[in-house]
Amino acid sequence: MPKWIKSVSFVFLISPFLSVSFAAQNEAQNAYIFGIHPYLTAKELLERFTPLMNYLSDKLDKPVVLRVAKTYANHIQRVGEDKVDMAYLGPAPYVKLVENYGQKHLLVKIQVAGQSTFRGAIIVSQDSQIKTLTDLRGKGFAFGSPNSTMSHFVPRFVLWQAGMTVAQLSHYQFIKSHENVVLGVLLGEFEAGAIKKDIFNRYAQQGIKVLTWTPPITVHLFVATHRFPQQQLEKLRQLFLNLNKHPKGKTILTSIKKSITGVTTVKDEDYNELRYILRTVEQLKSQ
Repeated sequence: MPKWIKSVSFVFLISPFLSVSFAAQNEAQNAYIFGIHPYLTAKELLERFTPLMNYLSDKLDKPVVLRVAKTYANHIQRVGEDKVDMAYLGPAPYVKLVENYGQKHLLVKIQVAGQSTFRGAIIVSQDSQIKTLTDLRGKGFAFGSPNSTMSHFVPRFVLWQAGMTVAQLSHYQFIKSHENVVLGVLLGEFEAGAIKKDIFNRYAQQGIKVLTWTPPITVHLFVATHRFPQQQLEKLRQLFLNLNKHPKGKTILTSIKKSITGVTTVKDEDYNELRYILRTVEQLKSQ
């Protein structure tokens, strides 16, 4: 365990009220903070991202520590307010981040199976008689997080394109994670739900099938906030790009997600199609 973590814990025991402020200051001075959204449990995320934290810590002038936000919205806020130094973001949270807080420093976007886009699926149970999206009228639908790209925004847009709105469902609910959506459909609590492709692949043999696929959307990305030292920004970007040829690069990336095959350069315009989808969904929510 790093020495600075031990010292923060010790101070907390002495003075729980003063230590909160002291710990934040001490952490900011002695380590770079890497923020992430809670798309898995904190334990799982720590396991997945530790190889990347170790790699960056070894190459930068300070160690890099992982901090998992309480919610997707909290993650966007923390990155937007520069309370972390760097972050991993889903496509929709990134678009919302820029809309609400302005541009951050783009580092790289991931590649999945050699591609820089990914898809989601609207699923039903294997024995479901539902054949089309319009068959979902009067049925229950499970979304994941309200801020999730593939378990809310994009599938809701796809429903709208098919002439379906959530008002036409018997009920719908946000149940936090893609895995919960699968479980909800399997248990019969919802007739359909929305998940990303890799989650479908994981559970495809457990009793679910695809009703329809979503259009491809640009993938997750890494950013640095304005708190990260400007003079080290290009070095940080290059460290991420070097993962494509680093001896441990493949292990580092597949630890985050097995299907990641590399990283590549990223531009803000890569997310323009998603911006249109998000604007459309926001208009639907206000109707």
